[in-house]
Amino acid sequence: MTAVPISLGRPPQVPAATVPDPAVGLVDTHGRVHRDLRISLTDRCSLRCTYCMPEQGNEWLARTSILTTDEIVEIAQVAAGLGIRTFRLTGGEPLLRTDIVDVVRRVAAISGPDGPVEVAMTTNGIRLAEVLPDLVDAGLTRLNISIDTIDRERFAALTRRDRLDDVLEGIAAAAASDLKPLKLNAVAMRGVNDDQLADLVAFAMEAGAQLRFIEQMPLDAGHTWDRSAMVTREEILAALSERWSLEPVPGRGGAPAEKWRIDGGPHEVGVIASVTAPFCGACDRLRLTADGQFRNCLFSLTEYDVTSAVRGMPGDAAPADRRRVIAEVLHACVLGKLPGHAINDPSFLQPARGMNAIGG
Repeated sequence: MTAVPISLGRPPQVPAATVPDPAVGLVDTHGRVHRDLRISLTDRCSLRCTYCMPEQGNEWLARTSILTTDEIVEIAQVAAGLGIRTFRLTGGEPLLRTDIVDVVRRVAAISGPDGPVEVAMTTNGIRLAEVLPDLVDAGLTRLNISIDTIDRERFAALTRRDRLDDVLEGIAAAAASDLKPLKLNAVAMRGVNDDQLADLVAFAMEAGAQLRFIEQMPLDAGHTWDRSAMVTREEILAALSERWSLEPVPGRGGAPAEKWRIDGGPHEVGVIASVTAPFCGACDRLRLTADGQFRNCLFSLTEYDVTSAVRGMPGDAAPADRRRVIAEVLHACVLGKLPGHAINDPSFLQPARGMNAIGG
């Protein structure tokens, strides 16, 4: 992993001409305007999904390295001022963060040039039923819940935890809330849930949610991903077409999921095909890891250290100077974004960090 060096106590060396202009926004060298920042709140999780991390022996981030709520809010304020409209809180599992409601409330209070920002969250659903009313009251506007199978034995084998009831309770609570559209995420895996794809869609439809299948990506901490074993977009669509007619939904824009209308609607299903049908050309997303590293792509081998830049400044540094440093690190990250992730290139190298440490 390459880290961009930052001289502590002073801004990173970004030419003055490239300092971000709020009127222009966060535009990379390929013309992509960035409106979405994924903020990881922790690398820890209450599950141990086989495609994400080992059951034992995980090396967690030092707690002192994790961004504080004040730091998250300060970074989000700068990002919003530069045109970020949506903040998605991720993990690991974001609901493990004890101050999660305060994080949501303070980020939701931020406004940018286009008005109040949106705050979304991706969660495994455990603890969701308990805290959802407070999250909604704090300003959470959208929700994605991960569920790869609704079969109890398979769930326990896949996640190495017997927590299906908790996840289903969280989904039920979300379905009864005003957070619409509710999205359920499932990683399609051969020999694990590829015979249940249509059943997962039917479950989502009954809950009034939209199921989004995700092609398995090379982001597991154990680096065991095997492309030949991956369930592809075409296989997913073929399996669903055996039960329903699927009609493409136009107007995808920068969204990661292609959508299809089921039997003429109103229900829809999505597929995020990062491997077989990359959508890098329209990508408008950036990421911030729990330990304060900006990333311009899930698969990037370079990180841009904003934590050291800010924490290394003198204690009497003016807030305007701190925000200038954050803006310049963020802008450097955007300018360093490549045209695509190169998964399909023979020279592709998997990031050293797993998905739980990068943040979804």
